Amino acid sequence: MYPDHVVLPMKQELTNNGFTELKNNDNIKDLIQNDSSLIVINSVCGCAAANARPGVLKSLKNSSIPKNLYTVFAGVDTEATNAARELMFPFPPSSPSIALFKNGELVHMLERHHIEGRDSDIIAENLTQAYDEYC
Repeated sequence: MYPDHVVLPMKQELTNNGFTELKNNDNIKDLIQNDSSLIVINSVCGCAAANARPGVLKSLKNSSIPKNLYTVFAGVDTEATNAARELMFPFPPSSPSIALFKNGELVHMLERHHIEGRDSDIIAENLTQAYDEYC
């Protein structure tokens, strides 16, 4: 478990930009049943800071975006992270990762290996293409 003072700024990077933080199960499955939903599994790693979070935020400037924005923090919000990861099956657990759902169905997934070493602009472009198709 990471100390709150370490992860708070990383959480706020998303929550200050419209994401709802989920800390426990919170019926995550029910939350994503209607319309489009994005779940970001946040992390303390460098690729989350340099690529994932900035890429996600850039993607939200697109004309079509998911209606619901959620985030969980791996290594901190264990129950919520596990519940979110269950919805991302068959993809293995990955931090960071970004999943787009449409009416409860997983329609687009970025795993850590899609994020590591890729510029935030590439992440944003990938996500905006998915938004244009599913949102």
